[in-house]
Amino acid sequence: MARHKRRRVLPPPASTNASGPAQNAKGFIEVQGKVTELLPSAMFRVELDNGHTVLAHLSGKMRMFKIRLMSGDRVTVEMTPYDLSKGRITYRH
Repeated sequence: MARHKRRRVLPPPASTNASGPAQNAKGFIEVQGKVTELLPSAMFRVELDNGHTVLAHLSGKMRMFKIRLMSGDRVTVEMTPYDLSKGRITYRH
């Protein structure tokens, strides 16, 4: 019978990093921002708290529950580390 090596269980990565923004469990960067412009096809221009502007769309749950956004709303945007110019709006504050 072959003996199997035990795998080490590593702790999950920290959600906040001293040198960068917070990341969720799937590796997306979550930042806060304000909706500045409503665009066609359920797209929004969001100005982040750090001054950058991104193009964002609504997440599936927000579409499913018909959460409406207006210019000036505070939102949480989820972005992938590979393309920081686009994002997904996951929460309206």
